[in-house]
Amino acid sequence: MVTCINDAMFPDTGKAVVRLLRRLGVDVEFPASQTCCSQPMVNTGYLDEAVPVVRTFTEAFAGYDAIITPSGSCAGCARHQHGLVAERSGDPALQAAVAETSPKTYELSEFLVDVLGVTDLGAYFPHTVTYHPTCHSLRMLGVGDRPKQLLENVRGLRLRELPGAEECCGFGGTFAVKNSDTSVAMGSDKARHVRETGAEVLVAGDNSCLMHIGGTLSRQQAGVRVMHLAEILASTEDAPAAVPSEDGVSA
Repeated sequence: MVTCINDAMFPDTGKAVVRLLRRLGVDVEFPASQTCCSQPMVNTGYLDEAVPVVRTFTEAFAGYDAIITPSGSCAGCARHQHGLVAERSGDPALQAAVAETSPKTYELSEFLVDVLGVTDLGAYFPHTVTYHPTCHSLRMLGVGDRPKQLLENVRGLRLRELPGAEECCGFGGTFAVKNSDTSVAMGSDKARHVRETGAEVLVAGDNSCLMHIGGTLSRQQAGVRVMHLAEILASTEDAPAAVPSEDGVSA
């Protein structure tokens, strides 16, 4: 499940997930009928309007052993909020479909560590990085230190602890639109903590958070780049990942 924001704005993240999983021997398919996970509707209170979106999700991903997504936010929605939508709909068929797909939905680091049982992926990324744990991965999914386990095994990577790591960055999807002043203030706090680490690259498991923090860092001309966890884990000595410039262009 590539997610809306990756499909529209960060396709390299989706490609990195496919490369990484295939390198690990996973048979990866991309259902072309997939759309949104329904989170924008659910989080805004439009549960009835989310019903057809959740139904499309269950139809697109029916029959797979696992549904893997590079987003704790979208994985959390599929695993925990789809059940609320299905129950409210009163449709037994949708409830049964959600009962099949929800438990099989994994955030990328969960799948790598818990299902495949690997923490050393043979990755290579010779840069200093700091890691931001995103809210849904941390609180809704309980991903914990799985991403850090993976990063600690990346050759050449120097991992710096992020002060106030568990504090929200302030994006929150529609929250950033409805409460923009608060969102900007929280993002500025997070950006300050990132700069304090002296890292070259900020990494996280959700591009939505990276977009928010990265935008702040760019406006501050902080010189810190942002990259999704998947792109770092897919990087190897034979095919190293390019660190993006401040305008988002790989260099």
